[in-house]
Amino acid sequence: MLAALREDDLDAALSLGLLDARPCPACAGECGIRLIEARDARRFALSARERHRARAARLARIKAEREAARRPVAAPATQQATPVALPSAAADALARALAKAKARHA
Repeated sequence: MLAALREDDLDAALSLGLLDARPCPACAGECGIRLIEARDARRFALSARERHRARAARLARIKAEREAARRPVAAPATQQATPVALPSAAADALARALAKAKARHA
C-alpha cells in the first residue's frame, strides 16, 4: 500500500484497503504518519463528495418543487371534456323558458 502511495497510485492504494488502514507497529514512525495522512485525506475527499452530491440533489428537489408550485393547476382532462348534465327538473324548466322566450320574439 505504501509503495502505491509513493507512486501516487491512489486507485491501487484504495483497492489494497487504504480507507481502513492502520499503521503497523513494525514500520517507522514516518511511514505510519504518511499512511494515516493519506487515509484521512481520502476519507475527507470522499465525505466532501458525498456532501456535494447530497446538496445538489436537495437543490434539484427544491427547484422542482418551486417550479411545480408556480405552474397553474389544470383540471383533469376528463372533467373539461364532459359537460355537466342538468337534473331533469331543471332541464324541463329551461326548455319551457326557452319556448316562452321564442314565443315572445316570434
